[in-house]
Formats: sequence, C-alpha cells, structure tokens
Amino acid sequence: MSRIGSEISRLRKEAGMTQKQLGKLVGVTERFIDEVESGKKVMNSDLIARVSKVLRQEAGNLELYSEEEIRSRPEPDMKVKKVIEKPVQQIWTDALAGVIMTVPVYDYKMDKAVAAKQLPIISNKVEGCPKDKVFYLQVEDDEMSGFRIMKGDLVLAFSSNEIEKDAFYFMELKGRKMIRQIRVLDSNRLLLVGNSGKVTTETVLTKEANLIARLLRLEIKL
Repeated sequence: MSRIGSEISRLRKEAGMTQKQLGKLVGVTERFIDEVESGKKVMNSDLIARVSKVLRQEAGNLELYSEEEIRSRPEPDMKVKKVIEKPVQQIWTDALAGVIMTVPVYDYKMDKAVAAKQLPIISNKVEGCPKDKVFYLQVEDDEMSGFRIMKGDLVLAFSSNEIEKDAFYFMELKGRKMIRQIRVLDSNRLLLVGNSGKVTTETVLTKEANLIARLLRLEIKL
C-alpha cells in the first residue's frame, strides 16, 4: 500500500465514509478508490487536491500531498497546539457544500418550498443547468397522464422562457398554471398539447403564454 493510499484509507474510515461515498464526492468509481488505497493505482495531482478538499473537511486538519511532497515534508513541531475540530454536523455541511446542492420542491403556487432533495453539482451546474435556476415541481393533476406525468410525481425543472422544439413546460395561461408540451407553429402562435389519456391541443398567441420553466426529468411516484 502506498503512503497516499494508506493515508486516504485511514482518514476515510475516521470520517465514517465508504469507498463508494468518497468516490461519488470526488467523481470516480468505488473500484478506483479501492485500487488507490491498495496501492494498485496512483492519483494525479488534481484528484489528490479534490480528495484532500473533501477529507480535509471530514477530518478537520487533514492535508494530502504527492509522494514527493511527503518525503520532503518537515517533521511537525510537537509544541504546536492541536486545532479544535468542528462539530460533526458542521463538518459534513462544509464538506458537501461544493459537491451537493439542496434543490427546493415547489407546488404550483411556487410561493414557498414544500420539500427538498439533494443533487450533485458538476462543473458548478446541476443537470447541465445553472444551479440557481433548478428546482423540483410537484405535479398537482393528471392532465398529462398520457405522457406518464401524474399527480404526485416530481419533475426536475429549469427556469426558462426560451422555447425548445416539442419540449415540456410548466407555464401559466390566463391565470392558470399547467404542464404542457409546446410546439411552435410560427413566430406568433404556439400549439399546447395535453394528454390525460386523450390528446388535446390548443392554439394560443405566443405573447399570451407565460413560460415559467422547462421540464428536464420526471421522477415517478410508486
């Protein structure tokens, strides 16, 4: 086992994390973490930095270095006082802040969050969208059940009023909020498609439709 692998294994266990959890936080597989800890693989400097960032928060005063840096590292001054570690809950909050985002769940009123879910942050985005514009919407009716979007399901949505071909949107029309598939007829007209078991269509002026968010992914209720 390499010096780096041994150090990662020790501190991961001290933090109460599994290899799978650590791998997920730094963007690699559980098998890769296992092979690093056993000395079969070596991390590059970028991955070492990411692991160091996560485990530094978990273990309080952790610092990871490359093998060359470890060999040249001076012996610690035994007179230095030990830093007081943070409470466990705060440690976890700090560690996950840059890699996990709490996404609010709204009903159709959207005046306050009714719940929350956590999603990973990748390149400062969630599901490829700016993280500050992503939210979950709780479906309140079966008007789109023909598309398998049913009451009680959750849909991940992205705040946007830009129209994409045949995409599904959460929108408002004449004071009523709804989910519809939207097709562009021309520069002035949209075709709204509903499906509660039978397909229905409605042609409206583009300026009449208030697009609130584009739907990204459906999470069904079992």
